[in-house]
Amino acid sequence: MSKFTKEVVDSLADKLLIGLTDEENQMVLDEFEVIDKTINIINNIDNIEKVEPMTHTLDDFVYELREDVAEESVPIEDLLSNCDCHSAREVEVPKVVG
Repeated sequence: MSKFTKEVVDSLADKLLIGLTDEENQMVLDEFEVIDKTINIINNIDNIEKVEPMTHTLDDFVYELREDVAEESVPIEDLLSNCDCHSAREVEVPKVVG
């Protein structure tokens, strides 16, 4: 991967519609440098490709799946009775996007 530069960070910030000051740009570059160094350290570990990926960060993580039991739900009429405005089975909400 190519090195991150001020121009690359500015270009990505523009694509994300965020403006960065020179100070913020430098902060991003510094953080990417730390990330890049860490990745290089990890990549230099002997036989790293033989390590099985973790599924969870805690070794003693235990989970119990509950039984999937169908339960009776609340009637739609009762739910709609809590709405100020509804049409048939749909809740009417104010338009928020032009």
